[in-house]
Amino acid sequence: MKVRTLLKTISLILITCLLSLSLATTSQAQRRNPEAGKKKAAKRIGIGAAIGAGAGGLIGGRKGALIGAGAGAGAGTAYHYHKKKKYAKRHR
Repeated sequence: MKVRTLLKTISLILITCLLSLSLATTSQAQRRNPEAGKKKAAKRIGIGAAIGAGAGGLIGGRKGALIGAGAGAGAGTAYHYHKKKKYAKRHR
């Protein structure tokens, strides 16, 4: 009988430790930076490229559209990194 109660006690301790660790990880997951996701980055870079391509197309035709898309993508990337750092700085 003593072995059975010992096993129950060890099981109870292990379950308690696992539950406390799972609660600790979920609170840390909520502190994740919502401005740093891949979807946000793709959206910002894509919008920058589209705007740049549109402006470049109006100004310089097909070649201008390609140059504008590259410049817009670069600007979108810079904007994304700026937003990530700004959020991280505010939420330290």
